[in-house]
Amino acid sequence: MGRKPAAPLQQTARAIRGRRAAYVLDDQIGFMLRQAYQRNSVLFGELFADELTPTQWAAIAKLSQVGGCSQNHLGRLIAMDAATVKGVVDRLMKRGLVESAPSATDRRRLLLTLTAAGRKTIEQGVARAFEVSAKTLAPLKANEQAVLLRLLKRIG
Repeated sequence: MGRKPAAPLQQTARAIRGRRAAYVLDDQIGFMLRQAYQRNSVLFGELFADELTPTQWAAIAKLSQVGGCSQNHLGRLIAMDAATVKGVVDRLMKRGLVESAPSATDRRRLLLTLTAAGRKTIEQGVARAFEVSAKTLAPLKANEQAVLLRLLKRIG
């Protein structure tokens, strides 16, 4: 019987040890993830036009999910560094989608919450956000979609 082919990472490790194989960008996880993200971003742009960016949507969607929280905590929840989330929040506040107020338990701490306009934006955008996800995953069969999402959660 023939030998079972080595898994991609085993092949890569063997090539590095043997210094034989060339580095093929198209086969690298980071490159493939970037391509998948680019597909998702294009679809998001088509469905949300100039209303919101994916990072702005992430911020208001998470605020809708968790309620009020600090800017620092929001950044951690949506995997954004402090400088990036500050810019996102500033733009959302300028548009009247998010507001800040002192915490009831700690007056030194500001809590971000959605405004009425922010809640309306979420209500109007949820179906489109689900459509972005569905279209991003459309090339895969349902069982492949489930496996991919499960594996991505493990990596993240």
